[in-house]
Amino acid sequence: MDEQTSHSTHDGVVSVTRRVDAPGDAVWEVLADGWAYATWVVGASRVRDVDHSWPAEGARIHHSFGLWPAVISDTTHVERSVPGTELALTARGWPAGEAKVVLTITPHDSRFCTVTIEEDAVRGPGTLVPRPLRQLLIGPRNVEALRRLAYLAEGRHRERVAGA
Repeated sequence: MDEQTSHSTHDGVVSVTRRVDAPGDAVWEVLADGWAYATWVVGASRVRDVDHSWPAEGARIHHSFGLWPAVISDTTHVERSVPGTELALTARGWPAGEAKVVLTITPHDSRFCTVTIEEDAVRGPGTLVPRPLRQLLIGPRNVEALRRLAYLAEGRHRERVAGA
């Protein structure tokens, strides 16, 4: 774990928080770019299609996960979207099942924000794994996901500032 990331647990679900050296709108810009999904989501291997309304409630990303040639195609859809603040998703990955993922952006000033991610299995065989064990696997995965998300947001923000 690096110095920008912290963990906490609420109701048995690990919450991973990372400082991002860019404003919250830069993070939201990455989340709102459905085609960037496979770049920051650990395990996603490609994006096949993105609903035009992404990231509005009900919109879907059609993605694949796994390593080639054993990739599985499924979808992720938006349960709740509060632009610039929160994105709640149901990520499908059958045959493993489905997970609820909530990303929250907390702006601190025009220079940085924090992003928090919480995830847990909600349907399918993944729910048969005891929560403490599944969270041991999900937590490190989400540390890496937030690292990737931060790099994308910070890089896009630097380019925007340099071009202004």
